[in-house]
Amino acid sequence: MAVWIRQLAADTLQPRQVERMLLRMAEKWPADQRVLRQVVEEFPLGPGPLLHLLSVSSICATRLERDPQTLLWLQHPDVCDSQRGHGRMMADLRRFTSGPLAAENFRALREWKGREMLRIALREVAEVAPLEETTAELSQLAEICVQQVLKHWDAELRARFGSPQAELAVLGLGKLGGRELNHSSDIDVIFLYTEEGQLNARLSHHEFFNRLVTKVAETFSANDAAGSLFRIDLRLRPEGTAGPMARSLESMENYYSGYGETWERLALSKARSIAGDQELAYDFLRQHQPFIYPKSPTPELLDEIAAIKRRIERDIVGHENLDRNVKLGTGGIREIEFVVQALQLLHGARQPFLQETSTLKVLPGLAELELLPREEAIGLEKAYRFLRRVEHRLQIESEQQTHTVPQDREAASLLARSLGFAETPALMKALRGHMQEVRTVFARIISAQPHDQPLASANLDMFRDQAQAMKTLTELAQGRVGAHMAPRTRQIFRNLRPMLLEVLAQCADPDATLTQLVRFVEAYGLRSALFELLAANPRLLELLVKTFDASRYAADVLIRRPQLLEEVTRAGALDRGVSVSQHLAALRATAATRQNFEPVRHYRQAQTLRILLRDVLGLADVQALTAEHSALAEACLIFVQNLVAPEGDLTIIALGKFGGGELSYGADLDVTFVGENTRAAQELLVEMGKATAEGTIAAVDPRLRPDGEKGTLTCSLATFESYYATRAQLWEVQALTRARAVCGKEGAAFIELAQRTWRAIGQRENLFAQIDAMRERIRRDRGTGVDILDYKTGLGGMVEAEFLVQAVQMRAGIWNPHFHGALQELVQHGVVSAERGEALRTSYDFLRRCESVLRRMENKGVAALPRDEAQQRKLAQRLGFASLEEFGTRYREAREAIHVVYVRYLE
Repeated sequence: MAVWIRQLAADTLQPRQVERMLLRMAEKWPADQRVLRQVVEEFPLGPGPLLHLLSVSSICATRLERDPQTLLWLQHPDVCDSQRGHGRMMADLRRFTSGPLAAENFRALREWKGREMLRIALREVAEVAPLEETTAELSQLAEICVQQVLKHWDAELRARFGSPQAELAVLGLGKLGGRELNHSSDIDVIFLYTEEGQLNARLSHHEFFNRLVTKVAETFSANDAAGSLFRIDLRLRPEGTAGPMARSLESMENYYSGYGETWERLALSKARSIAGDQELAYDFLRQHQPFIYPKSPTPELLDEIAAIKRRIERDIVGHENLDRNVKLGTGGIREIEFVVQALQLLHGARQPFLQETSTLKVLPGLAELELLPREEAIGLEKAYRFLRRVEHRLQIESEQQTHTVPQDREAASLLARSLGFAETPALMKALRGHMQEVRTVFARIISAQPHDQPLASANLDMFRDQAQAMKTLTELAQGRVGAHMAPRTRQIFRNLRPMLLEVLAQCADPDATLTQLVRFVEAYGLRSALFELLAANPRLLELLVKTFDASRYAADVLIRRPQLLEEVTRAGALDRGVSVSQHLAALRATAATRQNFEPVRHYRQAQTLRILLRDVLGLADVQALTAEHSALAEACLIFVQNLVAPEGDLTIIALGKFGGGELSYGADLDVTFVGENTRAAQELLVEMGKATAEGTIAAVDPRLRPDGEKGTLTCSLATFESYYATRAQLWEVQALTRARAVCGKEGAAFIELAQRTWRAIGQRENLFAQIDAMRERIRRDRGTGVDILDYKTGLGGMVEAEFLVQAVQMRAGIWNPHFHGALQELVQHGVVSAERGEALRTSYDFLRRCESVLRRMENKGVAALPRDEAQQRKLAQRLGFASLEEFGTRYREAREAIHVVYVRYLE
């Protein structure tokens, strides 16, 4: 057997690969079947095509090696002898699957799809299937997969929630719509349903069908040893990634009639029904026929198509691959499609038989109508067939999305020989001949304009990289590939641009802010609607730009969820703070359950953004901001605690800045638990800290408990009392200064215990010396080594101010967990002079403001100024200073003022 295999493989393009695969197949060959040699030699298409496939496709070879039974299936004459229609494919699918099709996340469907891909590839390399048959079978295979997955999830959701009085249709676009799929195509689809309505009191048609589409998309994204289905692409839907996955027929009509652009006409010109309700799909296509094929096309149509092509070349292909990318390069497949579609859009309204989704079917009609010279139509058809053949051979190897002839000599040679050329130069000569012919026609029909005209010049001195800024502004105006702007929208941006540059000039980092703005615009999806909104609301534009300058965290949140912008800026949302009780009422209105805390994470993220916007607008000072952060965290903690411990036997005590109601951006919540319900406390910590795409609710730190991390997570009140009386260290009692009961029946008793313990320790003779020693250890252990940068732990830093107030509180027996409240009481009782109290307060607030501005950038802890001078200048500007020097003077004054008061009492 080994000798025969070696001889057989010797004449193939890749002898080692073929020999290795045949040997593996021989090892797994079923003993009760004809011997492998006989099957290969008597193969219906002949052994040549089979061996050729093993040479050019590692993925097909792997499928055969993994399951030799597939080769036995392929040997049946009716499997490879002719094209399979929908009925034959479905009959084969039913024979292939013995159990439920949806079992193991549609594993059988994925395995069947892999087997069909192998059969289609074999027929293509055997040259028994013309291009139209190959692409039609690949498209039909994708349709069946969509139909089967949709059928399952539609029945599943209807069984669970009931049946809406509406239907869903799936439209295939792009190559799927044209029945022109290749061996590694995405499938472009849009979903629409009949009409809006309510399935029941809690679920609308919109929610039902979007859940259904989500399930379908999730199934298609699954991938394991059985392979995957197709990559499903929903970005061609109205509003792109920012829009809902499914819309009603009326919503579709409103969108396309009001905002539809040229690239969307191109997309819909290939639309056809592939699954779901065919009557609904027909209604949609009939209703949108005037949009797709306008009776009076705009004069800019050809220029806009040309602009799309230029951006594809610039942003996707790259200059170095323009002559080697058979799909998107100069004279590639896309240029043939654009020529055909442009002529369809220009003349389709008057010539209905041009309203066809297949490129090859339209070309003869264009020649017949003399819209294209016959020799050009023939040349485009020949080029299309040749380029698609090269594309398919590139993709058959591993079913990857590749369209570029490799530069590697060995890989290029293998490609050329697999296509019947003697060597690479012959392939490249044929390739260039076809691509040059296509480019000539494209340039004549569409446009041969050079690069897009730059926007009107403006003063860009604010940018470090002015050339990049101009490029970015140009991209902002023109849009990314597939989402360019119509002339009207471009004009809106021209009007918007001066306002944008004016606001950018006020930013600390205009370059980075502009980049973030572009990311947001692209994520928003519907560029025209966004630009109209911003042009009509200059204050919203200012807020958006200033927010992107102030916080990368906020930018990332808004880019990931653009709809939050409207949610948190609706009327009155930014006018005032929100109390704990108001937050709790809002949280109770969410869909959160003990099994699903995602709505809480969503709420926390949205409200953090709302607080940040109030900060950026200057609507809240640092005390108000920290109080708002604390109220939000407390409400989330209480809400989650009520879900995990509804029996109410877990008491939570807030400590640290959480206890003082003084949290900043990204702060942990210091707590301790009173009670015996350790399970509830553990579950609370897990759910609060669990990270998902929505982020976390909040990190909860329970280490300020008896014996720290070594101690039990929850302790009884008696345990706390014993511990504080016998083993607690001074810093642990000092931490009680900020103890505050959050929830639970033993909160008042714990605070009473804390006050007794705290007051007793406060009378120690060496209290101040011990607290000062502890502060010095913190400065030494946690500082950066450059004291002037350490606004938190350094001399005259925030820790000095906090320790000073806490020490004097303890000595005077004035209980107040809030820094400002405690300081005010100390002044009122004459313990601290009014002058020193004011100096301490204003200096501390200044440092907290510095901290807040630094922390809001990433929504995480920062304890020191940046070392880089450029970053310090940005901080100074974000704090409202005219220069770094002015900021430096105020910063040193604050540090010195705190240290002077600290020394007066504690040293």
